[in-house]
Amino acid sequence: MFNEMISQSGTRPEYAQIERWIAEEGVEALMTRRSEAEALFRKVGITFAVYGEGGDPERLIPFDMIPRIFTAKEWDIVERGCIQRCKALNAFMSDVYGPREILKAGIVPPELVDNNPAFEKVMMGLTPPKDVWAHISGVDIVRTGPEDFYVLEDNCRTPSGVSYMLETREVMMRMFPTLFHNGMVRPIDDYPEMLADAMASVAPPMCDSAPTLAILTPGYFNSAYYEHSFLADRMGVELVEGQDLYVENDRVWMRTIRGPERVDVIYRRIDDAFIDPTVFNPESVLGVPGLMEAYRNGGVTIVNAPGTGVADDKATYVFVPDMIRFYLGEEPILKNVPTWRCSEKDDCAYVIDNIADLVVKEVHGSGGYGMLIGPKSTKAEQELFVDKLKKNPEGFIAQPTLSLSSSPVLVDEGLAPRHVDLRPFVISGTEVKLVPGGLTRVALQEGSLVVNSSQGGGVKDTWVLKPGAGGIHA
Repeated sequence: MFNEMISQSGTRPEYAQIERWIAEEGVEALMTRRSEAEALFRKVGITFAVYGEGGDPERLIPFDMIPRIFTAKEWDIVERGCIQRCKALNAFMSDVYGPREILKAGIVPPELVDNNPAFEKVMMGLTPPKDVWAHISGVDIVRTGPEDFYVLEDNCRTPSGVSYMLETREVMMRMFPTLFHNGMVRPIDDYPEMLADAMASVAPPMCDSAPTLAILTPGYFNSAYYEHSFLADRMGVELVEGQDLYVENDRVWMRTIRGPERVDVIYRRIDDAFIDPTVFNPESVLGVPGLMEAYRNGGVTIVNAPGTGVADDKATYVFVPDMIRFYLGEEPILKNVPTWRCSEKDDCAYVIDNIADLVVKEVHGSGGYGMLIGPKSTKAEQELFVDKLKKNPEGFIAQPTLSLSSSPVLVDEGLAPRHVDLRPFVISGTEVKLVPGGLTRVALQEGSLVVNSSQGGGVKDTWVLKPGAGGIHA
């Protein structure tokens, strides 16, 4: 297991400052400060909910005080790889809803697209402004060695977590400002401005002045509502619900106390099925009737575009390296995890025979649910998944159990290694950019590989160092 802080020769240079800081502060004092940070999170409202579960409806995501650090060289791999991947996925969406060249070439099976529940036929032949489909993407990455990064999955619909990325940095800067005095940690606080600029750059054809931006939320009871309101506040845009908007003459209007105001670009944080009841789910009260017609006729831009889910399920994931070669003419910078598609007879047989050693995932699953971690599972759990595979092989993929890197976390006894992953956020408008940081999720239970907040995972600040800062000093 690769330890990101400790090498065989001792503490890695980029963590030297952190080691001194821990020694100076002391574990007991840091544990006290962690409690203060969690109290601050609750006061501010940084909480989430898990649907269908009892307990605290406004649960805190556990926060670890020890930052995760990337050198400039390490981050260069992540940055170039994520941007490359998102460009290819955007080209794939433009293609499958248009000429379908990659399907005709036999690289991606047509049934993988046409039978995908996230494929929206209403988007066929529609080109979003600037041909950008996924304006905000999250790329989930794990690390197994110094320069070995693997993509676990792509998130092209409505990736969440950016508020935790920003808030964990803000809390660290507020509680431990001396850690940032040397200016060697790249800032991330311009993310809201980056997002607003990208949204403005894809204003619809009918917009003839500075575009008005808005964030469309399902409402207060949504598990990510805090993030919706947080982003609206930081971007200086309106947070709206479906009932606040209406469509007239192919334009979208917002009801305000000053009268109707036009909305040009909508960052929607609701699923496709609920966007427009006249096109998708007719029982939806969360969306805006007529929104898709206005979109098709150039009166509004929807961020991310409907139908982007066709590019990010776990079956499509297998073909992303081929997409990079097909659309960009490049070799992938970031690796895919070797994957068996259970829809293939030979692959499925192999998975069944080796299920105790593999990770089996639902193709359309998320949040760490619908998954079997073979080495951590019981015989009964394995038998249950074998039965599932036999009944619905198309619904699953399988991967080897990777030795995820570990990052230090603060425990009662001091520091302990725990497995981590990373979700960097790619912003696509007329330019494609990666925020120099990301959401580091950590499996707080010793030995666990599940980092999802819905299943007990925590978060920590992610530092990207400026060039020349391999051994930063306090």
